Amino acid sequence: MKDTKSNLPQFESFYNDTLGKLSFEGVIDEVMNYVSHDSDATYKIYIGSDSLSYDTKANIVSTVVVYRVGNGGKYFWHRFQRNDIHNLRAKIHAEVECSIELAQKVLGALSGKIADLPENLEIHADVGQNGNTRDLIAEVTGWIKAYGIKAKTKPDSFAASSVADRRTISPSRT
Repeated sequence: MKDTKSNLPQFESFYNDTLGKLSFEGVIDEVMNYVSHDSDATYKIYIGSDSLSYDTKANIVSTVVVYRVGNGGKYFWHRFQRNDIHNLRAKIHAEVECSIELAQKVLGALSGKIADLPENLEIHADVGQNGNTRDLIAEVTGWIKAYGIKAKTKPDSFAASSVADRRTISPSRT
């Protein structure tokens, strides 16, 4: 059986437009700092991944978005390259697999630190009714829900289809 863990990023380094490069622990510290500024507010955390494929490679970007309901948010992203992407299904699977892995890491790091976190964490999948990914919706949302995490698809999956998408790059622009 193929070891898929070797195809997953370690999520050791992230980026933020204001703060630059951060470790995963630095992201968690920033999330906690953000939450501490208004402890009476409700917070949601969204995890999403998107990719840009070329040949059999894909630049995958996974994001952590912390949202203060009704009052803005912050996001952090990690870029990773996979060399085994041969079709759309493999691309979507790689994105969802990265999102699940990152969500589990975030849940582990923030467990007990943010009220109602498991209920307020969602994975946003870059699939929707209006494209070639519509046949994958039930498959990927079921996969995410099997981990006990809420799943959102387009048009409600902005962490993947907007935030992560903004950070994917082609090899000619790297």
